[in-house]
This record gives sequence, structure tokens and C-alpha cells, in this order.
Amino acid sequence: MVDPIDPTATGFLLAENRNMPMHVGGLQLFEKPEGAGRGYVREMYEQMRDVEQVAPLFLKHPHRSVRTAGQLVWQPDEQFDIEHHVRHSALPKPGRIRELLELCSRLHSTRLAWERPLWEATVIEGLRDGRVAMYTKTHHALVDGVSAMRLLASVLSTDPDERNMPAPWALRPRAPRQQRPSDDGGASLADVSAATVRTALAIASEAAGMPGALVRTLNKSVRNETSALSLYAPRTMLNQNITGSRRFAAQDWPVERLRAVGKATGTTINDVVLAMVSGAMRTYLLDMDALPETTLVSMVPVGLNAKQSQLASSDGGNAVGAVMVQLGTHLADPADRLTAINTSMKDGKDGLSAMTPTQILAMSALGQAPAILGPVLRMQGIVRPPYNLIISNVPGPRTTHYWNGAKLTGTYPLSIPINGMALNITCTSYDGKMCFGLTGCRRTVPHLQVLLTHLDDELKALERAAGVR
Repeated sequence: MVDPIDPTATGFLLAENRNMPMHVGGLQLFEKPEGAGRGYVREMYEQMRDVEQVAPLFLKHPHRSVRTAGQLVWQPDEQFDIEHHVRHSALPKPGRIRELLELCSRLHSTRLAWERPLWEATVIEGLRDGRVAMYTKTHHALVDGVSAMRLLASVLSTDPDERNMPAPWALRPRAPRQQRPSDDGGASLADVSAATVRTALAIASEAAGMPGALVRTLNKSVRNETSALSLYAPRTMLNQNITGSRRFAAQDWPVERLRAVGKATGTTINDVVLAMVSGAMRTYLLDMDALPETTLVSMVPVGLNAKQSQLASSDGGNAVGAVMVQLGTHLADPADRLTAINTSMKDGKDGLSAMTPTQILAMSALGQAPAILGPVLRMQGIVRPPYNLIISNVPGPRTTHYWNGAKLTGTYPLSIPINGMALNITCTSYDGKMCFGLTGCRRTVPHLQVLLTHLDDELKALERAAGVR
């Protein structure tokens, strides 16, 4: 049995090559439960490996042939081997975080083979502080960063004594859906038809307003104001072709420190995250003698409360778009950079909030089209990059979580650099910490790990500027 692959997933699969693997990843750190013996990590690995049934999502792989008329489809792996996907590894001495990040960098550099389901997990021991690590990677055709975070949260518990938590890839019984009361226990043909007509009318009405949304977006872009489309991003050392080798760096900071800066300056935690990155990138590029005279531009995914249209309500009233935020890297003062970012984010959100969900998605896709078409058409260096780097912030659990008694102490995302965008910075909040994951091309972004020091220095500078330290 085969299933068609949706256009978005097909795009991720076809965009992939040796230099540009299209998988997302995650690094989780766990403290062993009290009383754990010397063989605990092996036992943890075996719990992950010896699942009764694997969920269908983790059993399918992409396939195309003459029989599928050359179209990509999902096909179940008839020779599924869980030991290929769930692995047990150990760090060399001295077992520092440095060795762990180096291992994750190498694991994240290798492309997932289409002949097998597109995921892998490695349980890692040998950290000298006694903690256990788990690195996972999953193709973006299967999950995005938000979905991966939800999947992880679904197998964790707030109860340290719970011992029946499954592996993320284990098949779990679905909770029965509550059916609407009706004579036949389901929706009638009239209900389906009416819903279809309502959705079609909503899409038609929004499409009618699309030219106006496009004009507004282009006008803001031409005036160099923040919108879903940027026309003024400078060329930098980040905006060139990349290799397949990756370097990963990770660190966390207390959310309360970021919140205090935001509260003192009238900005948001996300603004402070962007300001930390802005200052860190300014210092990094100055050290490389590569700081452009004009500000760097970052693509920032944002969640918005969509307009209360019929289409929006069918999707829960939320929409996700992208704005091209000016990071203020040309400004020397950290307070000025934070103010510029706050203004840019507000301007971008205001622009998107005037649109319907369909228009938001269309304008955000328009803004990212140059990043996709540039490498495909081999126009790097000829056209301006649409933005210089990607910075995203994915909310995670706010309280302490456990997996079968093992306390989760940190979770750090690994993301996807692409040709023309050699650095991707993704943050996730967890248990009072903001966890940064920096993923870059090893050759294009040298000494990436020093950005962690620059991020720390910039947070201190923001605290001094805000008068909170």
C-alpha cells in the first residue's frame, strides 16, 4: 500500500542533496533516576528499541518508480530494522559537552537514506557529569520543528514516578473521537456539502483581496519597512553555497533574565532573543572583518491571531507567517539594537495582522521564494539574498518533565542550513530556560561555537543597558 506525498513534503525531498540534508534534529539531556545502576543507559536504549509496535509515521519511506508514474509516494518498509534506527553510542573521554556537540555535529551531517524510514535516534552515554543524552533526527518531510516538539512532549510526564512512558516512535492507542450527535453517528452529506461550500466561499473571498495584500507588502518592502518580503538584505559571508558538513553549538539561559530585560524596556522575550543574536552576530562579523554597513535581516516565523473569518475559525483562529526583521547590526549600542528590533517586529506583525490567513501564507511564501529559487537557478552572488539568517523560537514545556523517571534537564534543537543561508538559529523554551541551538555549515561559518560566548556577553550588555544587573 502506498500513500501520495503532499506537495510540501515533496518539496523538502526534492530540494535535498548531499550538501543540503533536509532533516531537523533534537538533543535531549536526562539525569538518571535515583538508584540507577551501572547498566541504566543500556536499559534505556533497550526500552527505546524494544517497542511492541512502531507507529506508521516511522515505518514509511519515499519511493518512486514507473509504477508510480515517476511521482513520489510513501511506501511501508517491508524489511524494517529498528536497530538501524535506534542506536547506542558512547563519548570518548573526557566526556565533556564539547565531545557531545561534536558527535551531534557529525550525526547531523549525514543524509537519511530514502531506502529506509527517514529517522534515527541515538542514546549516548559517557558524559562525565553522569547525564544521558539522546540525539534524534527526522526528515522535514515527516515533521517540522513544532511537530517534533509536540511529539517529544507527548511521551514525557510531569510525574517522576511514572514508568510506562513509550518511545516517541511507538504506536499508541488513539483516544476515541467524540462524535457529533446524529442519526447515523456521523456527518450527513448535507453537513459535508455545506462545510465545503463555506470553505470555498471563504477562500474565494480572500483570493479576491490578494492583490491588495500584495501591493501593501511590496510598498512596505520598497520603503525598507518590515514585511514578509525583504529587498534590502546585504550580502554576507553567510549567504553562499554550503557544504554537507555541520557544526552544532548549544547553550541555555534562564528565561527570567530575558523577561527582566523585556519588562524593563517594554519589549518581548522574543525581541530579547533577537537582540542577543543581533549583538552576537555583530561581534562575530566584526572579528571576521565581515560586518556589512547595513543591517542584517532575519527571517522570523511568527504566530498570529488570525482574523475571525470563516476560514480562520476552521483552523482554530491562528495563522503562522514569516516576517523579515531588521536586526540593527549596524548600531553599536545594545539598547538601540533592541529598540530597532522591537519596532521592526511590531511593524511586521501589524502588516500581517491586516491580512487573512490565506494572504499571510501567500505573502510569507513570496518572501521566502528567493531563498529557494536562488540555489535552484544557480543565482547566488547575482541577486541579493532575501534574508541573512533564520531565527525561530519554538515554545516548549514550562515545567520539569521526565521519561520513565529520567529527568529532562535540557532540550536543544538542530535545524537546516541551506545554500545561501549557512546559519540557522532555533530556540526552544523549557522549564524556565531558553535553550539555543545553532546549526551551521562547518566551512562557511568557522568557529561557530564562539557565538555562544557572544550571546552570553550580549545578554549581559542588554541587562546593563536595561538597568537590571
